Amino acid sequence: MRWLRGSCGGRGSSARVAAVMLTAAVALAIAPAAAQSDLSPALQFFSAADAPSLELLSSEPRHAVVHSAQGEVLGYAFSTREVSGSVGYSGRPIDIVAAVTPQGIVAGAVIVAHEEPILVIGIPREAVAAYVANFKGFDVLQGSLQAARSAVGRGPQAVAGASVTSAVIRDAIVRSARAVLRAHTSPQEAKVRLDRETLRRASWPALVAEGSLRRLTISRGDAARLLDRTDQQPEQIYIDLWLALATPPAIGESLVGQRIYESELSKLGPDDDLLFIAASGLYSFKGTEWRKSGTFERIEIIQGNKTIRFHADDHVRIDATATPGAPELREIGLFHIAKSTGFEATAPFRLDLTLLRDTPAVTPPPVVSLDYRIPERYLISQPIAATPGRETGLPGQELQEPAARAPLWQDIWWARRFEIAGLTLMLGALSAMLIFQNAVVANGLLYQRLRVGFLVLTLVFLGLIANAQLSVVNVITFLHAFLSGFRWELFLLDPMVFILWSFVAVSMLFWGRGVFCGWLCPFGALQELLNKLARRFGVRQIAIPFGLHERLWMIKYVLFLGILAVSLSSIIAAFGLAEVEPFKTSITMKFMRDWPFVVYALVLLAAGLFVERFFCRYLCPLGGALAIPARMRMFEWLKRYRECGSECQICAVNCTVQAIHPLGQINPNECIYCLQCQANYFDGSVCLHLKKRAERRRPRAPAAASASGAPLQGG
Repeated sequence: MRWLRGSCGGRGSSARVAAVMLTAAVALAIAPAAAQSDLSPALQFFSAADAPSLELLSSEPRHAVVHSAQGEVLGYAFSTREVSGSVGYSGRPIDIVAAVTPQGIVAGAVIVAHEEPILVIGIPREAVAAYVANFKGFDVLQGSLQAARSAVGRGPQAVAGASVTSAVIRDAIVRSARAVLRAHTSPQEAKVRLDRETLRRASWPALVAEGSLRRLTISRGDAARLLDRTDQQPEQIYIDLWLALATPPAIGESLVGQRIYESELSKLGPDDDLLFIAASGLYSFKGTEWRKSGTFERIEIIQGNKTIRFHADDHVRIDATATPGAPELREIGLFHIAKSTGFEATAPFRLDLTLLRDTPAVTPPPVVSLDYRIPERYLISQPIAATPGRETGLPGQELQEPAARAPLWQDIWWARRFEIAGLTLMLGALSAMLIFQNAVVANGLLYQRLRVGFLVLTLVFLGLIANAQLSVVNVITFLHAFLSGFRWELFLLDPMVFILWSFVAVSMLFWGRGVFCGWLCPFGALQELLNKLARRFGVRQIAIPFGLHERLWMIKYVLFLGILAVSLSSIIAAFGLAEVEPFKTSITMKFMRDWPFVVYALVLLAAGLFVERFFCRYLCPLGGALAIPARMRMFEWLKRYRECGSECQICAVNCTVQAIHPLGQINPNECIYCLQCQANYFDGSVCLHLKKRAERRRPRAPAAASASGAPLQGG
């Protein structure tokens, strides 16, 4: 629906687009160069009595050796930004200066620079700094605190309300420390080793094709011959056995998922291994005896002259594989193999499966074997270059550079899978309502109930439970991601926000920006629900003259452009200006903030009791940001009659955000797509056009034959 030629909104639209294009052009011209980090703060992590000093090395990765006054190597200092390129959710670098001892223990860490959006939601810098400092004593080789802190049993707890940033920080410290330690591995220590770092996801068929997943199938006929018995169904499967060495991340994470894989890996030593065994069919490779004896009697590993039996403590039950294309499996187990058993992951081995008889027999039970050898692609044979004159201090430790170690986001998605499923159902239901909107709004009572119910769901589930409140901060973060090298994985770190943004981007092409503002914004839902309660209790609404109302629209666009402009010089300052949005105070932090923020949010909600969606109409910079690209929508779904605006003002008066011009046109930049005007469109008791049409179709009473009403008499 086009605006009137004389509308100030129509003239301002192109100006706003031009302003944004100009701002984007200025932004793209900015390419700040990153200066080298100062590693001197790492000296504070060592005793002053040792008189520590730094020797900056020219080799990659860039780091420094910390020496004592006697020349002893105390540790290695590094910057996570320079070693691992650590980048936060904001798309800007997170720089942590840390030091690690030659034994792999973090001597200390301090955060020196970051521009994370967590500052906007009321989390102080001190909380993040304390989280980083608590990594002192963390063992980067085994992923747990050293024995002195074994009572804790785990690393520093994530910062409340900043779990994504906490995970990024932890990942950066561990990966950077391991990379620095690898630079000090002596050449003579290098040999053929197992690749324990490189990650690439693979499907079940791909793992089978490369030989990392091996199979042994025994039919019932084969089993009957081995067990000296007969079987009436010899073609059926007796056991379909699968075996894989799950130590390499590319195999382990593909089979059981990142969450389980990393959880089990954290319980092992740096040279221990994981074995994946799964099966389907009638025969169980686990049996039930192990629950009493504590030892798995049906399976064992044979390697050379070594026999390795599995105990109950070595076993982890897996309910289902995480691999696409996996067959249906009856039982799955993940088994720990300690280095002390003498097992060599790089050497061939076999899995022996004992087929037990139902009844005792004189002859020993038969054994079937499945040979296994890890494919060459998972073996590292090239020695790691050492820094001349430096000893590793890590005898036997063999760490390989994590070439493609990444998907932290996958673990986060798995952890929030139930919230993701709920959001997916919500978006599916909303899409159905919008596509079949005529059928929905044709029943006025059904529409009202669906509307209120969906707003309550948005407020409670999206807002208060999932904290999925979109913000102008997300827009700024997205734009700045292009300046620092766009990386999808940064946005995948918050699955709820990622899915919401993806849906909003698609919905803008079909319905405009109003789908988010009218249906998926928790703060908008809170305003509308409070206003409905206020009306029910008789709170008188304030009618703002349309001329003034139309000019107040500009405020939110100016706010957005101002925040965007400030972000070009300081993204932290821009995040501070984004506090014009009360979303974080009321939704994310649930009013648990300093009193000025709480008072501001309450004032806006109070204004919304008298002017419906007051903040949405005039102050929301996110609404202004979404309105600009929403002009590109492809369809006009909202219907209007000829009488709209000329003879009837009902829709204009009842519009939730006063987005309908007195002459009847709907302003798509301001419309929140609540569908109230469409409900009026189909309501014969409200719509003037429908009333007129009903009047024309109503049969007229027959004309009176006489004034007295008596029939005429013939003469």
